[in-house]
Amino acid sequence: MPEDYYKVLGIEKDASESEIKKAYRKQASKWHPDKAGGAPGAEEKFKKVSEAYQVLSDPNKKTIYDKYGEAGLKGEVPGAPGGPEGAQAFQQSFQDPRELFEALFGGGGMGGMSDLFGGGGGGVGRTTFSFGGPMGGMGGMGGMGGPEKQPPIMRELPCTLEELYHGTTKRFKITHKRLTPDRRGLYNEDKVITIEVKPGWKAGTKITFPNEGDEGPNIEPADMIWTITEKPHPNFKRDKNDLVYPMTVPLVNALCGCKVTVPTIDGRQTPVPISTVIQPGYRHRVAGEGMPISRTPGKRGDLIIEFKVAFPSNISARQKDLIRSALK
Repeated sequence: MPEDYYKVLGIEKDASESEIKKAYRKQASKWHPDKAGGAPGAEEKFKKVSEAYQVLSDPNKKTIYDKYGEAGLKGEVPGAPGGPEGAQAFQQSFQDPRELFEALFGGGGMGGMSDLFGGGGGGVGRTTFSFGGPMGGMGGMGGMGGPEKQPPIMRELPCTLEELYHGTTKRFKITHKRLTPDRRGLYNEDKVITIEVKPGWKAGTKITFPNEGDEGPNIEPADMIWTITEKPHPNFKRDKNDLVYPMTVPLVNALCGCKVTVPTIDGRQTPVPISTVIQPGYRHRVAGEGMPISRTPGKRGDLIIEFKVAFPSNISARQKDLIRSALK
């Protein structure tokens, strides 16, 4: 049966923010495993109390819950927010019950666990959050000045040459910590970020998403910076806007000229006549068959054929005489 979060906390639907928090403190203190002394079901009840508070203290979740119930939060009601991945996102958004309780009521300035449980803390230790060191007490945060911006979070975005040629869309699901509405606790928020990779982007191109790191008391979330990297390609190497294609030809073709067929990055086969003598390392340019130039729409770099010459392992005396006479 779906839980009635109002009954779990013992409050009415029109309860104020302070009443919701007061009810949570009362019920969480009652069922906290460190106080309940192993009472049957205490851990589960403590968890449900935590879930109820995280839903009813969040205005957005409370609105969805009041309208659709728990199913709406899981994205299981047609037309309700959340979409097909709503259930997964909702389940992942709950903060650990002990972590939430300690963040709200533990440590200096909040009375601590000893005040709630009538003892020395019952073995409950400090809570460490991902955005920084141990929280200690939140009550003393106010005198620390403005929020401190955290260093950027760096991520790599590997792309194939084909993706950088045509352009592509990349989507990633991230989870970051956010302050609860009363700014005393934390919860996990899931978000999908979308990166539109433009044709012609190079390795080293950076895409910045401001403030997508973890939030915390007196902490401004870090920016998230994605850097394009290029995956190795079986046929081509990129040289700025050009593509280099290595090709080996036999000595007779290198001396007498030939027509070679080379692949292009978009899947075509292009015939290229070579009339000059091909020396090892010779480079032949095919104009306009390279990568798009991102800052000049409609223009492309070149395809460079980089030749190697395959020499015969041995030749006969007669062949040597013919070559000597031909090259005199």
